[in-house]
Amino acid sequence: MTSPSIGTLTWLRAVDHPELLAETTAATILGWAVVEPRVADEVLVAEIDPDLADTAAMTDAYALPLAVSGNCVLVSGRRAGEERLAAAVVRATTRADVNSVVKRLLDVRKASFLPMDRAVEESGMEYGGITPLGLPAGYRVLLDAAVVVPHPDAGDLVIIGSGLRRSKVALPGALLAAAPGVEVVEGLALV
Repeated sequence: MTSPSIGTLTWLRAVDHPELLAETTAATILGWAVVEPRVADEVLVAEIDPDLADTAAMTDAYALPLAVSGNCVLVSGRRAGEERLAAAVVRATTRADVNSVVKRLLDVRKASFLPMDRAVEESGMEYGGITPLGLPAGYRVLLDAAVVVPHPDAGDLVIIGSGLRRSKVALPGALLAAAPGVEVVEGLALV
């Protein structure tokens, strides 16, 4: 899969274009490709206008179905003085169930979205480009089970951040589910 037809974007193999990825995202993808050969051909990257990095603007500008996009939010909660962190990835047609599912999985009394400045600083990624690939150790990566199966409007692909606002990554949802550290969660998303 080196040249899928996803909207009007030009998709390239991510392993060949680390300059289009945040440093930690590139390192994660390159390391993953060593142990999973599919990554080299199936994890793709496309350059976009950084002013169009937000999901709604991007889908309109590049003729993408909204359901192909996956949103990644960073969440934290505390238990007995210990902070617990997670990234929750859901299709853009839904939202992460932070107040119930994420809270239960983190085993915390209250789960909250990380403030933008903290999310950017700790992830080493740009706001609007935060991705589950390349997060610091200590983050659980929760992926909604609905992202793993083909979607009627989006097929088997999901578009996620690259760590930068100027590009996006596309890969099969089932491959994202097999990424190191990813936990597939039934019912993570609210419709």
